[in-house]
Amino acid sequence: MKFIDEATIRVFAGDGGNGIASFRREKYEPMGGPNGGDGGKGGSIYFEADENVNTLIDYRFVKNYRAKRGENGGSSECYGARGDELVLKVPVGTVITEKQSERVLADFEVSGEKLLVAQGGKGGLGNVHFKSSTNRAPRQCTQGEPGEEFELYLELKVLADVGLLGMPNAGKSSFIRSVSAAKPKVADYPFTTLEPNLGVVRVDHQKSFVIADIPGLIEGAAEGHGLGHQFLRHLDRTKLLLHILDIAPFDESVNPVDEAIAIMGELKKYSEELFNKSRWLILNKMDLVSDIEKIKEEIIKSLEWDGKVFCISAINGQGCKELTYAIMRHIDNSKKNE
Repeated sequence: MKFIDEATIRVFAGDGGNGIASFRREKYEPMGGPNGGDGGKGGSIYFEADENVNTLIDYRFVKNYRAKRGENGGSSECYGARGDELVLKVPVGTVITEKQSERVLADFEVSGEKLLVAQGGKGGLGNVHFKSSTNRAPRQCTQGEPGEEFELYLELKVLADVGLLGMPNAGKSSFIRSVSAAKPKVADYPFTTLEPNLGVVRVDHQKSFVIADIPGLIEGAAEGHGLGHQFLRHLDRTKLLLHILDIAPFDESVNPVDEAIAIMGELKKYSEELFNKSRWLILNKMDLVSDIEKIKEEIIKSLEWDGKVFCISAINGQGCKELTYAIMRHIDNSKKNE
């Protein structure tokens, strides 16, 4: 299934049914009074988070959603039936924004959450409501009210504790394959990953965390180069970013320090908040270099890096176990401080 993480749609709640003006017409009741019933309420529109839905692809192709109109009132004080409500299912992690006001209506973080986004119109009143001692044969009735309508922007931000950041071919997909059951595509060419992948990393029987692998960034992503910034939204909810650096690139002219600086620049262009998240430097492919400590010291000095640094080999798992335990401790501490 193609991964779709944003869509714009219009929702139309149902109009209320009309009230009617009618009078009793029965044998031996020549002066029957008013008995016009009310119209039914229009159907409302709800959104509900569903863990079984993984993408917004349905909303990319169907743009308009309408709830049913309430039925008109009937004689004998019969009320019109209310319109059926419309429940739209979205993935957990979906943010719904009203486009005109840019107001965030919902931010679904738990499966089963349900939110009313468009209220159905009220039904009109029948003439039975207008009778009085001075108006015994009212012919007034009211029309149903229109339902609410909105243009909505749907944006999916995957729920992950840890996000992977780095250039194409830095080894992000190899790392997530090494520490979780996820099996993203791995190959020796850039942009192997074309959509976000999630993996659950189980540290022991009772503790685990979710890690997100997004397509790699390149310098100029803010101007649309490569895959641009379109997937960085999936790192917004993370508690920790792992900046994976390829210290043994295929092309010997490539400088890992320059790549790290380029990635940090693109991250800052996208979001100051994301740039200021906790970020660790992960030096990958340590199995391909002879003096890892020397390279580590040179990179830390060149970047003036004062955060945590780990050396791993994603392809054979060297150093990955120690890294996952450190991540779990960081997540536990973050939750305690919330």
